Amino acid sequence: MALISKKKNIFPVSDNLMKYLHQNGRHVDIPIKYDDLTRAENAIPLYDSDDNDTLWETLFFSQDDMKHIYYGLKNIYAILKADGDLSVMEHLYVDRVDACTYGNTYPFRVRIVNKINDNFDYFYIKKADASRIYGLELEHLLSPNRMSYIVNGNTLIEEHIPGIPGDQFIKNYMNDGKLNKIRLAKEFVKFTERCFVRLLGDMHSSNFVIDITPDFEEIHYRIKSIDFDQQSYEGRKAVYMPQYFKQNNPIIEIGLELMTPTTVKQYQKEERTLILNRMKASERNLKELMKSMRKDTLSIPKNVANLKAELADHYKHESFNRCKSMGDIVAESLLYLRDHSNLSNYNNFLA
Repeated sequence: MALISKKKNIFPVSDNLMKYLHQNGRHVDIPIKYDDLTRAENAIPLYDSDDNDTLWETLFFSQDDMKHIYYGLKNIYAILKADGDLSVMEHLYVDRVDACTYGNTYPFRVRIVNKINDNFDYFYIKKADASRIYGLELEHLLSPNRMSYIVNGNTLIEEHIPGIPGDQFIKNYMNDGKLNKIRLAKEFVKFTERCFVRLLGDMHSSNFVIDITPDFEEIHYRIKSIDFDQQSYEGRKAVYMPQYFKQNNPIIEIGLELMTPTTVKQYQKEERTLILNRMKASERNLKELMKSMRKDTLSIPKNVANLKAELADHYKHESFNRCKSMGDIVAESLLYLRDHSNLSNYNNFLA
């Protein structure tokens, strides 16, 4: 089983990272900041449809604060969804603002409703943590998922990532007669490969969602990370390998039942080739992101020393031992992927 630290440090957004965010449209002026939502006067527990405590609580603000905050939240939603076109706000209202009582950083979740058709959506307001921002951007560049987020000062705004939470999927869908077991197992192999290559940790079933897409003959699955706090922080390689989390065992057992080691290697190779193609497509952005990440402090020295040693042994590749930061280790992982593929004639754009 993979174990992680009980509480991860929050790392500030450096000038280098802020420059990257400015250059790529991720830094945007917003009317409401994280600290504004901490002024709530009261809160009540939020229960789901089965009367189970969700461990979120719904916040209540004073009348004066609520008018200002709710208008600002609608404005932020327009920035996320319509490039700041405020005309979309006309039919929207803020249904509620929730706070997560078990999260390390006490994040907020905003529920926005369209009063014409009662359709609703969510977005999140969190403390800006450099680890999480690097995780979001690496997901955007190196995975099949596009990430919508913006940063301003100590505030991070994230779009809701739709899908069935992994733990709920395992509880409610695994015995469905329509479950396409081999496609689910294949997607999990590809997901684990993405996590390990870019060193995204803590991917147990509560930290990813599963998107189900019916096709004319089959059902397709896409596993999406929803928590990026553990981007290259921990010092043990097992933390970056979702197959070592016991919460994921029901999906892993399907893979063990239906796939051979040869099949698993084939799917791993397929995903690594796709990552390489994404690296090439995002060459400029990736180069600038890694230049910033190499310089930033994203973990404690003990974790850096242990992880680079474990990866050097895992890959039998001594270059990992020369890494000085977590950013160096992530870059070395991507360089190793590049140099041990048929595309090794790429320019050395990560150096």
